[in-house]
Amino acid sequence: MKDKQDCIELSVVIPCLNEAETLGVCIQKAQKSMDQIGIVGEVVVADNGSTDGSQKIAEGSGARVVNVLSRGYGNALMGGIEASYGRYIVMGDADDSYDFLELSKFVHLLREGYDLVQGCRLPSGGGTIKPGAMPVLHRWIGNPFFSWLARTWFRAPIHDIYCGMRGFTRDAYNRWHLRCTGMEFATEMIIKASLYCERIAEVPITLHKDGRKANSPHLKTFRDGWRTLRFFILSSPRWLFLVPGSALITIGILGYLAGFYNLQIGGIGFDLHTMLASSLFIIMGYQSILFAIFTKVFAINERLLPNDHRIERICKIFTLERGSMAGFLLFSIGIYLLAQSTWIWHQQQYGVLDYSEIMRKVIPGVVSAALGIQTILSSAFISILSLSRRMR
Repeated sequence: MKDKQDCIELSVVIPCLNEAETLGVCIQKAQKSMDQIGIVGEVVVADNGSTDGSQKIAEGSGARVVNVLSRGYGNALMGGIEASYGRYIVMGDADDSYDFLELSKFVHLLREGYDLVQGCRLPSGGGTIKPGAMPVLHRWIGNPFFSWLARTWFRAPIHDIYCGMRGFTRDAYNRWHLRCTGMEFATEMIIKASLYCERIAEVPITLHKDGRKANSPHLKTFRDGWRTLRFFILSSPRWLFLVPGSALITIGILGYLAGFYNLQIGGIGFDLHTMLASSLFIIMGYQSILFAIFTKVFAINERLLPNDHRIERICKIFTLERGSMAGFLLFSIGIYLLAQSTWIWHQQQYGVLDYSEIMRKVIPGVVSAALGIQTILSSAFISILSLSRRMR
C-alpha cells in the first residue's frame, strides 16, 4: 500500500448506488481528464449495495470498486476515501451532473497548497447551472441559506455548501475525523475545514442535468435539509446556547434591576412581578450558557470539534473545587436571604406580610440559591467531561 501511496497522486472517489446509466461516462471523463493533466491517478467507485450491475460497469471501465456495506452517502464516501491511495482526493457524484473533465481546476489549487477546494455551481460564486439541473427550492432557498450560515457562523469562504464535487488532501481529511453518515457529510467537511483553519479555495464549475432516467435523486429535500440544519446547530454551541443564554441573562438583569428599584420608564411601572419574571430569564440564561460549555467540552473530547484554547482555560479555571466554592457561596447568600425572610415572618407571628418588602429578599434568595446549586452540579459535570482530556 505504501508504494501505491507514493506513486498515485490523485484519487477520484465516486459514491455509487444503482448508477448503471451514468457511472461509465463519469469514470471515462475522470480518466480522460487525468490523462490531459498528466497526473498519475485512480478512480475508486464506492459501491453502497447496487443491484443493477454498477460494479461490473465500474470494473469494466478500469475503476477500482470498493464495497461499502453501511448505507448512506457519508458512509460510501468514507469507505471509498479510506480505501484510496492518492495524496489528493476529488469526490463527485455518479449521476453525470458534475463534469469530471474539470478535474484540473481542483488539482491545480491542491498542488498550490490548498487543503480543501470546493466546487461552486451557483452564479453567486461564479458557477453555472444548466436548465433543469437543480430544483428551484434548492437553488434559491436551501443552498443559499445554508451557505450563508456557513459563512456567518463558521467563516467558511464558500457560496455552495452542498456542491458534491470537491478536492482535498489526505492529510487534511485525516485531521477532520468526519462522522456524518448521510448527506450532511458534505456539510461537515466544510465546517470542520473552517474550524481547523485550513486553506480553502472555491472554484466555479458547471452543473449539468442529472443524466439518469430510471432512478430518482438520492437527496431528499426536507429530510436532508433538516439533518443539515441540525448538524449546523450542534456544531455551533455558541449560536445554540451561548448567544441565546447571554441575551436571556442581559434581559433578566435589566428587568430585575428595574423591578427591584421600582422604576418608572415611559409611564410603565416595574415592580415585583418584573423581578419574578426576570429571575426566570436569569436562571434559564445561566443554564443555557452552562450547556454551551458542556457541549463544547464533549464535542472536543469526541473530536467532533477541534481544540479551543478558551475551553482549555475554562477547564483549568472551572475546577470542581473552585466551582463548588463559588456555588456554595451563591447558595449560602440565597439561604441567608431566605432565612432573613423567615425570621421576619416569625416576628410577625407567621401572619400576613408586606409582600412589597419581603419579596425583595425572597426573590433574590431563591435566584441565588438556584444559581449556586447549578454552579456546584455544573462544575462537577465539567470535571467529569474533562477527565478524558487530562488522561490523554
